Amino acid sequence: MTGEKTDLRIFTEPQQGATYDDLLAVAREAEELGYGAFFRSDHYLTMGGDGLPGPTDAWTTLAGLARETRSIRLGTLVTSATFRHPGPLAVQVAQVDQMSGGRVDLGLGSGWFEAEHRAYGIPFPSLKERFEKLGEQLELITGLWATEGGYSFDGTHYQVTDSPGLPKPVNRSGRAGGVPVLVGGSGKRKTPALAARFADEFNTPFAAFEDALVQNDRVRAACEAIDRDPASMTLSAALVLCVGEDEAEVARRAAAIGREVPELRENGLAGTPEEVVEKIARYTEAGHSRLYLQVLDLADLDHLRLVAEQVMPHV
Repeated sequence: MTGEKTDLRIFTEPQQGATYDDLLAVAREAEELGYGAFFRSDHYLTMGGDGLPGPTDAWTTLAGLARETRSIRLGTLVTSATFRHPGPLAVQVAQVDQMSGGRVDLGLGSGWFEAEHRAYGIPFPSLKERFEKLGEQLELITGLWATEGGYSFDGTHYQVTDSPGLPKPVNRSGRAGGVPVLVGGSGKRKTPALAARFADEFNTPFAAFEDALVQNDRVRAACEAIDRDPASMTLSAALVLCVGEDEAEVARRAAAIGREVPELRENGLAGTPEEVVEKIARYTEAGHSRLYLQVLDLADLDHLRLVAEQVMPHV
């Protein structure tokens, strides 16, 4: 072990079926138990099951949580660049950051789930165009937060003229002068390059451990290519959580989310607390200072308590 503590964050998928009150209960429990953050996905359509009672909007949810929590950080993993214009998104995130007293992180991605775009009338351009728009959004949003006024941007997809760049976030600790920005994914070239230019944090979601290490090396190389210190990039990973005090409890929690225990042990954070502590140690030693624990059964608050009591003190 390196001796460094690993920041454990709760990550939820509300499009699978959750009300605002469900999310509030998880966020408050996570806050009381000492988790580093409560994050949620940004999706409008379920990826299996009926999705009842329906999706909740990511930034509407986070605005509510900003006023109903006290200390836990809040963010998206990740906001889709296809859903919102970058100027209003910059205003939206800055406002939620103000409402929370400076506790917001912005994760931003290109968008990928075509079915939800069709279901809600959102244009879904080609992968090339989505990445172009993501790059412009990252530049424009961070530019609006950093400017002292009179900000202009002339891109292929977005143009801004003489913007005051208001409101400003409360938290301006991000490298570009705004809230911390997260970029993630498995792309080999464009994703690491965008992260190196704009992000405070790079996240590898749901990848095998060895694949995550390869992606981290790509991000470090992209930082070096633009003379950025790779050590200035926070590295994180997202993993499905399925922990039980014994095998029976692990199996019960796996069945509750429709997954198999062997697969979760291979690809997620699954098993007894002792097993999970060992796996987290591997990630920490490899340079990950932050892990997002994907919690799929939002009604099982005992799951969060078990990890807080028997895993968190040892990582």
